[in-house]
Amino acid sequence: MDHHFYMGEALDEARKAFDLGEVPIGAVIVAGGEIIARAGNRRETLADPTAHAEIIALRAAARVRGDWRLTGATLYVTLEPCPMCAGALVQARIRQLVYGAPDLRSGAVDSVVNLVENPHFDHQVEVIPGIREEECRELIKKFFQMRRDG
Repeated sequence: MDHHFYMGEALDEARKAFDLGEVPIGAVIVAGGEIIARAGNRRETLADPTAHAEIIALRAAARVRGDWRLTGATLYVTLEPCPMCAGALVQARIRQLVYGAPDLRSGAVDSVVNLVENPHFDHQVEVIPGIREEECRELIKKFFQMRRDG
């Protein structure tokens, strides 16, 4: 799979979130070489604390598949998932997670804890970090700088 291409698609979703005043995080889910779901953060828009890009994309992919099990699918996301999203990836049986920038404050894959590769769970997720990391980091940095300045 072309990780850089698919992360670019996730970045497009993050930019859409940015334009809506949302924290710019984007996600796409790929299965069989095709994007089956895409989403950006919508917590503010939907007034929903669970409306993270990953959760919205997981729900959409499950509808496409007609099954909550997303076995064999890869999720691309611009920021390392939080505990809620990391747990959802395990529950959904996502095969692979590819993320851009680490989340040093609440990342639940590498930075703070690792929920997706925990051997105590029935399923583990393969992780590929750091794809287009600088672009992902800069978009989030720009968003928060504009909020501070604005």
